[in-house]
Amino acid sequence: MVEKLSDTEREAGLRGLKGWIYDEAAGAIDRVFKFKDFSEAFAFMSRVALAAEKAGHHPDWSNSYNSVSIRLSTHDAGGLSARDIALARAIDKILI
Repeated sequence: MVEKLSDTEREAGLRGLKGWIYDEAAGAIDRVFKFKDFSEAFAFMSRVALAAEKAGHHPDWSNSYNSVSIRLSTHDAGGLSARDIALARAIDKILI
């Protein structure tokens, strides 16, 4: 079973991420990505979907025209886990 990160582990993981915001009430990290248009946003979502499927860990997300909102949390762990931090890093690499 995947373990929820301790406060110290969570802080260490978040230090390596840019733009992700920890929502304590939800036990999740969130980030909003903006693109030139819908096509770019959808292409990004397609790449994220492939990375998430490969990781076996899927985001809660939404899309509105050129904006993609992503929330990561491990439901089985009851909050943020190392899997969320790893997927956030993978998502950030997609932007490079």
